[in-house]
Amino acid sequence: MRFLTPVWNYVDALVHPAAQLDALTAARHRAFIAPRLLGSLAALASFPVYVVIRGVPTALEVGVFSCLAVPILVVYYLSRTGRYESAHVLSAVALTGLAALIATCSGGVTSFAAIWLVVVPLEAALSASRRIVALAAAFALAAAGLLLLLDLGGLFHVVIDPDRQHMLAALGIVSATLYAAGLGLGVELLVRVGNSLLHTQEDQYRLLAHTMSEVVACHGRNGPVLSVSQAAGSMFGVQANELLGNGLFDRVHVVDRPAYLAALADVASLNEQRSIELRIRRGAGQFVWVEMRCFARESVRGEREVVAVFRDISERKVQDRTIEIARSESERAGVAKIRFIATMSHELRTPLNAIIGFSDMLTNESLDLDPRRRLEYAKLINDSGRHLLSVVNGILDVSKMENGNFEIALEPFEPGPAIESCADLLALKAQEAGVELTRRVAAGLPEVAADRRAFNQILINLISNAIKFTPRGGRATVSARCDGPKLVLMVADTGVGIVESDLPRLGEAFFQGRSPYDRRHDGTGLGLSIVKGLVGLHGGDIDITSRPGEGTRVTVRLPVEAAGRPVKLVTERSRDASVTTDNRVKKSA
Repeated sequence: MRFLTPVWNYVDALVHPAAQLDALTAARHRAFIAPRLLGSLAALASFPVYVVIRGVPTALEVGVFSCLAVPILVVYYLSRTGRYESAHVLSAVALTGLAALIATCSGGVTSFAAIWLVVVPLEAALSASRRIVALAAAFALAAAGLLLLLDLGGLFHVVIDPDRQHMLAALGIVSATLYAAGLGLGVELLVRVGNSLLHTQEDQYRLLAHTMSEVVACHGRNGPVLSVSQAAGSMFGVQANELLGNGLFDRVHVVDRPAYLAALADVASLNEQRSIELRIRRGAGQFVWVEMRCFARESVRGEREVVAVFRDISERKVQDRTIEIARSESERAGVAKIRFIATMSHELRTPLNAIIGFSDMLTNESLDLDPRRRLEYAKLINDSGRHLLSVVNGILDVSKMENGNFEIALEPFEPGPAIESCADLLALKAQEAGVELTRRVAAGLPEVAADRRAFNQILINLISNAIKFTPRGGRATVSARCDGPKLVLMVADTGVGIVESDLPRLGEAFFQGRSPYDRRHDGTGLGLSIVKGLVGLHGGDIDITSRPGEGTRVTVRLPVEAAGRPVKLVTERSRDASVTTDNRVKKSA
């Protein structure tokens, strides 16, 4: 009805600014303002018509019409202050007073106006406040009781002309009908606005539930799931209805179930928010890490429920694990470097002290040294210098391998003589250490495509370690055989062995395995690292087995042929250089 549009616009303009911020509150204000304003204006507008029909009004009639202007004053109060409940109380007082006044002057309890007292609590029901309804009912009952007492006391002796009584009755019926219609429109407005808001909220919830990646679950006080959003399908790999009841609890990891139940119980009993991380099984058996944030709310039945929001944090857990591993590796590398620096300081300081000390004695002219003693000092200086060169070469080799700059020159040669040569080189060292060095080299070994210097360095490092870590009276064995396309080199000893926890780290740069005995061994921990790098450059593999007190066995498998890798044939000049390098390695060892 377009002709009422200006009226509704005017009603909207009377709504207090604070109430306009909420749609339901604004609707309640409109439902309060519209019937009272329109009903009072309609009643006042009918007064001239009443005067024309009935003539000069009596004092009672003037009083009745005057009281009809009170609702306009109440509307003005609400429009200025925004106090909704106070306005309802004033309206209930005004309506009760008007009905009681008219009934007092028109027959008491039997008056047509007495029925208006029933409207008082009904009107107050629009306030949605039990307190206001109870207060309005108390006003109506008090007025009805007063009219009854006056009627029983015989105080009603008002005589009204029958025609005027009929007119007043008609006026009361019309005004009551209009007022009831206004209340009905107000109720309809509230219901319509409430349904609209409810549908809007449901649409928003559906939109959020279908677009958000988090899973929202509503739990009962004791933990069972009452409802869950559809996002559970993508996060947990099952239909949402499978999580109802104890379905979600059954998918929580056994270790995390106490924390899960404790969080729900704390939120339900203490009305506090909780946030925990737990694992929930996805699909058949894979567990995913989720973060569960819980808070309490009151249901429509007045019961406390727990709303839990689940967010997948598996990627964050992987990142945290990666960061933790990197941090551990960094700490371990730092410890290894500190240990390496300490070891290197000892390895370098000892020969340097010898070089400086003996060279000072040779250059001291005040000392009368015989030629034999001078030769001995010069030899010690030479040996110390070679040891320093060996250490520096080892560091450079490891650095080149780690940076991928170590180059090898493959050439075909017979491994048997090379193995015998390396064993002969270290035979004297084994004899001095009281270790029996045996060889088991199979006959007819084929030529192998490898770097000769690297091959010798692998054997020298392995045999040296076997002798170093074998006590006097022990045995070190060097063996070689052919296993299909692989040449198998094995160096075994009956030494102190290595604890099992150190086996995975053997071959790391600067790492020295611990023995179960309180015994210290010289070295930088670079030998096995160099061996591992050289074997890898040849496309081979290395395996280390050991038991404390029983010894260690190192097995190296090298490909016999180049397997598609370019073989660099060594010329006579380069062979001489290789022999020189081999001699340097042998002497350094």
